[in-house]
Amino acid sequence: MRHAHTVEQVRAAEADLMAKLPEGTLMQRAATGLAVAISNFLGYTYGARVVLLVGSGDNGGDALYAGQKLARRGAEVTAVLLSDKAHRAGVAALVAAGGRAGSPEEVGSVAAIAAADVVVDGIVGIGGRPGLKPEALATVKVATDHQVPIVAVDMPSGVDVDTGETPAEHVQATLTVTFGTHKICHFVDPAAAACGPVHLVDIGLELPPAPVASLQAADIRDLYPVPRGESDKYSRGVLGLMAGSSQYPGAAVIATSGALAGPIGMLRYVGPGKVADAVRAAHPEIVAGEGRVQAWAIGSGLGDELDIGKVRELLDAEEPALLDADGLKVLDESGDHTDVLITPHAGELSRLLGVERGVVEAERLRHAREAAERFDVTVLLKGSTTVIATPDGQVRVNTNATAWLATAGAGDVLAGLCGSLLAAGLTPLDAGSVGAYLHAAAARLAAADGPATAMQVAGKVAEATRLLLRRDHGDPR
Repeated sequence: MRHAHTVEQVRAAEADLMAKLPEGTLMQRAATGLAVAISNFLGYTYGARVVLLVGSGDNGGDALYAGQKLARRGAEVTAVLLSDKAHRAGVAALVAAGGRAGSPEEVGSVAAIAAADVVVDGIVGIGGRPGLKPEALATVKVATDHQVPIVAVDMPSGVDVDTGETPAEHVQATLTVTFGTHKICHFVDPAAAACGPVHLVDIGLELPPAPVASLQAADIRDLYPVPRGESDKYSRGVLGLMAGSSQYPGAAVIATSGALAGPIGMLRYVGPGKVADAVRAAHPEIVAGEGRVQAWAIGSGLGDELDIGKVRELLDAEEPALLDADGLKVLDESGDHTDVLITPHAGELSRLLGVERGVVEAERLRHAREAAERFDVTVLLKGSTTVIATPDGQVRVNTNATAWLATAGAGDVLAGLCGSLLAAGLTPLDAGSVGAYLHAAAARLAAADGPATAMQVAGKVAEATRLLLRRDHGDPR
């Protein structure tokens, strides 16, 4: 599992460690890791033309000392000092190693950046505010205009570290090198999209529990409900699916496909007769009609046929439930919904919260948390980075999606799959986390050579699950 900590948590951990170490040790650890990462990124060091964009914070100091180490190995290093408070000892160390340092005018920053093999963004530290000052923005623009790759120190300067928001101009990094732990901006869009791949350098921090996490393959394997020798179709879980309508019959077929690709032993479909016929034609193993279930998945494609009273009765029952699409219309701020998982996209969440869609997209973490707290539900906010937030403040982010997943019906697959995981006994948080991961993994398989439809994604969920479980349990064939 990857963890992302807040600036306050990182600052406190750094202070604790620095009190135990000789002065400057922590910065040297970070600088060494940064220098190695830059060399690995380029594939060479000797003769490399490296430009450092240096502000007043510790990230600028990290960049300067990394530049010193690269210069000692034969790189041509130029530091563009964007503040008169740049780390003095770092500047002196770079110059002593043969590098250059000075104001943009003194070092000819435009020409140096245009000719560089890599630009290192050490403009703003993690405590900086979003946005860039004009002079800094001008140097970044030169790199962008000349398509010079940018390696960001800790995070792309100008993003909001603790929220993942990008309310102002910021760096678009090709690679981000961070220290001690991930920061929230590395996981949550839109800032995550500005980071590029993130390389973590261990500098020995002792950190408290993180407010945001991102599950990896091993975590998903540990959570996935694998049947045992004594399992039967009922103990594996029975899901009740209320989806589709005469207007949107395909939603029921697609959601059923997602659910059957999950761990359940049985699916009960509840819906119009003609839609049930279509579902049975595609999946003869389903049972049409109500009966005992372990969880409900409700809402995909219900349209005008949504029965609000019926759904509210189900929410008041003991079984956990998933609400998707039209099912979200029944949600209110009354009642105990802690066993409810909702799966909105940004537009649906904006309607729930009464704000513009663009605001939700710009502030994804903030609004997922707000909805979880207001409605007392677990919120799975779909997107390029899927944010899953609980009423008690836990947050997980899924980061392995492909842009090809932005296709009609993909959300229906996810709703069915997450419902299946709920019925198999996972909590709303774990069901959302495992479902989002496998959904994205299936999309990557389906879209390996280009576009994929929702049904193709559903058809790859079982394969994605087998590949995941095979790593621990051996080839089941």
